Amino acid sequence: MVLTHPSIQDGWFREISSQWPGQAMTLKVVKILHIERSLYQDVLVFESETYGNVLVLDGVIQCTERDEFSYQEMIAHIPLASHPDPKKVLVIGGGDGGVVREVLKHKTVEEVVLCDIDEAVIRVSKIYLPHMAQLLDDNRVTVHIGDGFAFLKTHEKTYDVIITDSSDPVGPAITLFQKPYFQLLHDALLPGGSISTQGECLWLHLPLISTLLADTRTIFAQAQYAFTTIPTYPSGQIGFMVCSKDGERDLSVPVRELDGCRYWNQGVHRAAFVLPEFSRAYLTEGKDLAPKLGIQLAETDKKRKVLLLGSGYVARPAAEYIVRDPKNQLTIACRTLKTAEELANSLRSTSSISLDVNDSAALEAQVASHDLVVSLIPYTYHAAVIKAAIKGKTHVVTTSYVSPSMCALNEEAKKAGIVVFNEIGLDPGIDHLYAVKTINEVKEFHSYCGGLPSPPASHNPLGYKFSWSSRGVLLALLNNAAYYSEGQVKNVSGSELMSHAKPYYISPAYAFVAYPNRDSTPFREWYRIPEAETVVRGTLRYQGFPEFIAVLVKMGWLNAEGKEALDEKKQLSFADLTALGLGIKETDEASLVAKIKSVCKFESSAEESRIISGLRWIGLLSTSEVAVLKGQPLNLLDTLCSRLEGLMKYEKGEADLVMLQHKFVVEWKDGSVQTLTSTLESYGSTLAGGYSAMALLVGVPCGIAVQLVLDGKLNKVGVQAPYSEDVCGPLREACEAEGITMVERVQ
Repeated sequence: MVLTHPSIQDGWFREISSQWPGQAMTLKVVKILHIERSLYQDVLVFESETYGNVLVLDGVIQCTERDEFSYQEMIAHIPLASHPDPKKVLVIGGGDGGVVREVLKHKTVEEVVLCDIDEAVIRVSKIYLPHMAQLLDDNRVTVHIGDGFAFLKTHEKTYDVIITDSSDPVGPAITLFQKPYFQLLHDALLPGGSISTQGECLWLHLPLISTLLADTRTIFAQAQYAFTTIPTYPSGQIGFMVCSKDGERDLSVPVRELDGCRYWNQGVHRAAFVLPEFSRAYLTEGKDLAPKLGIQLAETDKKRKVLLLGSGYVARPAAEYIVRDPKNQLTIACRTLKTAEELANSLRSTSSISLDVNDSAALEAQVASHDLVVSLIPYTYHAAVIKAAIKGKTHVVTTSYVSPSMCALNEEAKKAGIVVFNEIGLDPGIDHLYAVKTINEVKEFHSYCGGLPSPPASHNPLGYKFSWSSRGVLLALLNNAAYYSEGQVKNVSGSELMSHAKPYYISPAYAFVAYPNRDSTPFREWYRIPEAETVVRGTLRYQGFPEFIAVLVKMGWLNAEGKEALDEKKQLSFADLTALGLGIKETDEASLVAKIKSVCKFESSAEESRIISGLRWIGLLSTSEVAVLKGQPLNLLDTLCSRLEGLMKYEKGEADLVMLQHKFVVEWKDGSVQTLTSTLESYGSTLAGGYSAMALLVGVPCGIAVQLVLDGKLNKVGVQAPYSEDVCGPLREACEAEGITMVERVQ
C-alpha cells in the first residue's frame, strides 16, 4: 500500500496554517512512515531528508529527531531547575515522551504522571520516536489517557511542577490558553509549586503572549515569559509561560546543574528570560516597535466600510483581497454568528455579525451603515439586497448573472447614484473580460467553462464532485438554452439539454463534452460581435456525465415537486423511491432495471452496463437502505442531492479543475480565416487550508471589483455587468496582476 498525505506534495511536506499567515515550513520527505486518523486528530509520521523522523498532528510539526531537544529541555528544565526540590511532576500533553525524558534527568523527581488525551500519539511515538518515548515505561512514570481538565480537577495540591506541552490555540486547545485552565493548574500545585506551558512565538503572537501574562499574573504570585530557538517551529522560536506560587523565587536562576543536555545549560536558562527589545517593549510598556509593512494609512485617509453577505467557498478569497487595502474595513455577516467569526478569523480590519437577510429592517440598517455591500448569498436574495442598497445609497457587487428582478431596479439605482456591479466571478466574470477584447470580423464565438474534479479525483460514475450547492448544480441541468448557429436561433428545452451534449476538444489530455448554458443570444450584442453567425456559451463536463444525468431525469429523480407518498414514517428504501419516480409498484432490482431500460435509450450495452452500475453505486436500486427524505415539501430531487453530497464530496488531498476556453473563428479582410483561442486551465490546491480553483477564480475577481468600485475606477451608476472594454480592461489588468489570465493561441 502506497501512503499519501495532502500536506505532502512533490516530495515536500508543507506546514501551512492560518496561525502563521503568509509563511510556511517545508521539509523534504524521504518516505511516509505512518498515517492515521485518531479519535482526536490527524496523525502523520514521515522520514525527512535532514531532520530525521517527524511527527505531525493536524498538519502542524510537533517534533523532529534533529531539533526536538531544544524545546523539550527548555520547557522542562526552566521550571524544574529553578525549583528547590521537585519530587512530583505532572505532564499534560507531550504524548511523544520528550518532556518526561527530560523531567527524569532531575534526581529529586520521584514520580511523573503523563496525562494525554490521545493514545495514538503515545503508541506511534514508541514506534517511530523511541529515543523520546522509551522512558514512558520507567517505573517512576504513570501514563493516564484522558482529559487534562478533568484530571486537574481531581488532583488539587498534588504536584511540585506541572508542565503543559500543548498544541497551538486553535479549536478545543484554545481552552489551554485561558484563565480557567491556569486556575486549575494553580490549584493542583503544592505550596511553592511552578508551572510551564507552551507560550507561542514572539514573532507571531505578541498580543496573545501579552494576554497570557496579564491573565496568569492575576492567578500566580509571579509569571514570566521565557523562550527557546527551534528551527522547525514557526519563525524558529517558541516560548513558555513560566509561573510560580512562590513570589520570592527567581525563576531565571537555576539552582542545580544537569547532565546529558544538548541545549539547556545554566547560562542559556538565564538568557531565556532576556527578551529582544521589540518584544520587551510590547510586553512591558505596551509599545509596538514592529516595522510597518505595506500601504500605511495617512491621518487624512477615510476608512471605507464593506459588508460581505455570505460564507461560502468563494467568500474567503474575496475577503482576503478586500482587506489588503488598510482603508477598507470589512464586516462579514452570516445568519449564524459562529460561521461569520470563523470566516473572519485572522483577517485584519474584519469584524463579524449575525444577520438574517429575511429581516428587511435589519438588512436595511446594516447595508445603510456601509459604503459597499458584497452579496455572495443565493441569487434569489440579490434583488432584496439591491433594494436595501438603493435606500441606503450603498454600492453593490455580486458574482451572479443579472436577473430580470435585478435589472428592473436599474433606474432606481441610477437615481440613488449607486453602482450595482454584477457577473464578476469566473463564469460569469473572467469569461466576459476576455470575450470583449478587440477582435476583427468574428464568424463564430464558442465559450465553454467547467468546474470539475481533477482527473485523479473524478473517480465516480458521474465524473463530478460538488463544491457548491448540489441542488443548484442539478437544477441548472434543466435550464432552457438558446444560441445562434449559422445565423439561426436554436432553442433547447431543459428536459432535452443533456441530449445536446457533444464531445468538445480543448486538449488531448481531457475527454470533455459540452452543452449550451442558458440564453446565449443577447451576447452577440453585449460582446459587440453582431456579424457572428454562431454564438454559444456553454458548460464542460467529462464524457459520460450527460448520459447519466439524462437517465436520472427520465427516472424522475430531478423532480422537485412534493409527493404524498413520501412519508418519513414509512422508512422507504431507495428502491421504493426509484419505483415511485418510474411510476411502477415493483421495487426489486430486476423490475427497476427493466423499467429503466424501457424508458431510456442506451447507445450500447457497455453504456447501459456503466450507467446501471452507477445507479447501484449511488444506492438507487437498494431495497435494504432506508432513504433520508429531504425537501420542503419532501421530494426526490432534494433527497438525491443529500445522497450525492455525501458520496461525491471532495476528500482531503483532492483538487478541482477549472477549464475555460473562448474560441473565435475570425475572417480577416483578405478573406483568410483563423481560429483564435483564449484558455484558462487551473487546478486547486491539495494542501490543508489551500483554496480550490473555483474559490479563487470567483472570489478574487469579486474582490478586485469591490476595490475598483471603492476607488472610483468603476463609477458608472446603475445595474450593470462587464460587457465593454472600458470596464473589462481595468478588471482584466488587475486579474492578471494576481496571476489570473487566459492564454491566447492561434490554431
